[in-house]
Amino acid sequence: MLHARQIKHCRACGAAAAYVVPTDDNRERAVCSACGTIHYENPLNVVGTLPVWEDQVLLCRRNIEPRYGLWTLPAGFMELGETTEEGALRETEEEAGASVQLEGLYTLLNVTRVGQVHLFYRARLLNTHFNPGPETIEARLFSEDQVPWNELAFQTVRETLKFYFSDRTRGQFPIHTADIA
Repeated sequence: MLHARQIKHCRACGAAAAYVVPTDDNRERAVCSACGTIHYENPLNVVGTLPVWEDQVLLCRRNIEPRYGLWTLPAGFMELGETTEEGALRETEEEAGASVQLEGLYTLLNVTRVGQVHLFYRARLLNTHFNPGPETIEARLFSEDQVPWNELAFQTVRETLKFYFSDRTRGQFPIHTADIA
């Protein structure tokens, strides 16, 4: 189980925090030694899209770390105040400068070793005009045989693409869930 023990000081009062099991809880939490505030550490949601144009998928080449220069689907951390769909649309616009219409949740992938949950939506590209933002070197369409499989940035992207190309042959796109080791 991931346990970063990153919280050293209380966000409410600044006093030292210690990891203890609070009353009526079953796991260690960061608890303030002065005011007793309990600080919860929860997984981060990564939201994105699998944009499709005819028989091609849109990938973005990363201009940031981690995995600079490798290819990914347009995705990123969900922001407070937005739904998973809104976050996926925002990330697609920010990273690829692409206009899409969402076609439903497609993959939900647990990456417990880094405390993340990745959610990808199938999306239909509305056009092939891309205007990548500063986090992206280039945004480009790939047919299945052109996908740079050895240059993909993340296992969640690889799994989502594998599901997609397999499902496409059947013409059915169920929701996929998986745990990424």
